[in-house]
Amino acid sequence: MTHRPVPSSGSGPAAASGPESGRWSSPRIDRGRVLVVEDSQEDAEAIERALARSHPHLVLEFLDRADQLVEHLTAGSALPGLILLDLNMPGTNGHTALASVRARPELSDVRVVVFTSSTSPAEEDACHVAGADSYIYKPVNFDLFRTVLKGAVDFWQDSPGPDGPAAPDGS
Repeated sequence: MTHRPVPSSGSGPAAASGPESGRWSSPRIDRGRVLVVEDSQEDAEAIERALARSHPHLVLEFLDRADQLVEHLTAGSALPGLILLDLNMPGTNGHTALASVRARPELSDVRVVVFTSSTSPAEEDACHVAGADSYIYKPVNFDLFRTVLKGAVDFWQDSPGPDGPAAPDGS
């Protein structure tokens, strides 16, 4: 598994699409990449350790602030196959970031899984209404944490997406 911290700004081919350019392009989906939006270093390290064991082929990228999410996604030529989004972050929270992603037509195909410590049914409902593909509670026990995370990544990697079914090796 490769861990790539993500720079806070940039530009790229996807940034040229939009109403100003007169076209909307949907960047391709790179199902071998997972973008983790998580402000807690401890949780980010736990996610990295868990996925290193269960999915060593994945390339993980990390953002520690949600206000960087849309800019990061629109700056690249490919979208990650999955975004793991924490809700409770300082500044721009996960709810706002999710709404910002879903407001952009060129990001409509990216899968967003809310991975949070919140067990509030109202918060879960609000996330689904806002366009989350899934809502998963972060268990405190690492073995359960790893199992839940593995199941979520397996499910979304094996689900047919805009580019068709996943490759046989799960990427």
